[in-house]
Amino acid sequence: MANQRILICDDSPAVHESLTAYLRIEGYEVDSVYDGKSALSAAAGSYSLIVLDVMLPNMFGTDVCREIRKTSGIPILMLSARGEEYDRIIGLELGADDYVAKPFSPREVAARIRNILRRSEPVNAESVENSTLGNIVLEEKSFIARIGGTVMELTAREFDMLMYFSRNKNLVLSREQILNKVWGTNAEVDARAVDTCIKRLRKKIEQYKTGITVTALYGAGYKVEEDGSE
Repeated sequence: MANQRILICDDSPAVHESLTAYLRIEGYEVDSVYDGKSALSAAAGSYSLIVLDVMLPNMFGTDVCREIRKTSGIPILMLSARGEEYDRIIGLELGADDYVAKPFSPREVAARIRNILRRSEPVNAESVENSTLGNIVLEEKSFIARIGGTVMELTAREFDMLMYFSRNKNLVLSREQILNKVWGTNAEVDARAVDTCIKRLRKKIEQYKTGITVTALYGAGYKVEEDGSE
């Protein structure tokens, strides 16, 4: 946890006060901004994770998330006062790693941040366990996906999904199975979150020439095959 910095982007001073106090007790360094344009500018700094509210002045948090995702895979945890399913789906579709509805417990937010950051903790390269999926080498302990010498720009959720697919090649996986494995059984989203994540992942699969195909099977789920497999 040493030197891990969190950026909080919210227009409510009360949110900053409660989260900052709790996160500093947990050992994180915390910076704050209060509007969308400042959030986008600050996001270019060296942060381990961004807590991003949906309803920000000057620029919505969803727009900030969209812009960040054009160049960075930094973990993003989104907040929303409404807590509606539409907000959750939009946030996940744009590449957010997790979503919390207001009002929330700072303890819950800190726990979710720990879970997200645990995926990106550095490890000794000699201890890395690799899995393969098509042309992709997945380094399980370092949460890095490589194709040759290129590192894929993935969110933590996208990496977890590829890892799950690598262990279930050529099998039909239901949306519920994927949701429970990748998001967890207590996730506050429904199975459509799987569809939105796979939609983003497919674009990257094509972009990086991964050698795999993700096929949607109506009423059943998804099947991942390596190109050329029978």
